[in-house]
Amino acid sequence: MADKKISVLYVDDEENNLFSFKAVFRIKYQVYTAISGDEALKILAEKPIQVIITDQRMPAMTGVEFLEKVIPIYPDPIRLLLTGYADMNAVVDAINKGKIFHYLTKPWNEEELDMTINRAFEAYLEKIKLKKENEKLGMSNEQLEFLLRQKLLS
Repeated sequence: MADKKISVLYVDDEENNLFSFKAVFRIKYQVYTAISGDEALKILAEKPIQVIITDQRMPAMTGVEFLEKVIPIYPDPIRLLLTGYADMNAVVDAINKGKIFHYLTKPWNEEELDMTINRAFEAYLEKIKLKKENEKLGMSNEQLEFLLRQKLLS
């Protein structure tokens, strides 16, 4: 994907983390940052995001709560959760409710996060491919049903 950068949305209530993430990854990826879940939802409404990375511990809305809001509206982006706390309940919630692709601990390791973003993007591409194939099959089924109805009526 040399011609177009992977679009990544990073959500964290700590501004220093947003600056660090952008500084490290802005050359390689199209980076968007948000200081809250609400701000991130606004970005999702305006930008085609492929990978979402969110911190778990945020004041107004946890990472899992944010992802739960994202799923019904924007189901395609692949979701990653970051947390500095060894909170297994948050991880379980993230997997079950936030349908995350991967969980990482803070502070993040640049190389591990980079590899995870790339794997998440591969999963995104596969998801879009399957979605398109299903749409084609759906259209084929509709056409078959129409032809079958025509045959039954004649």
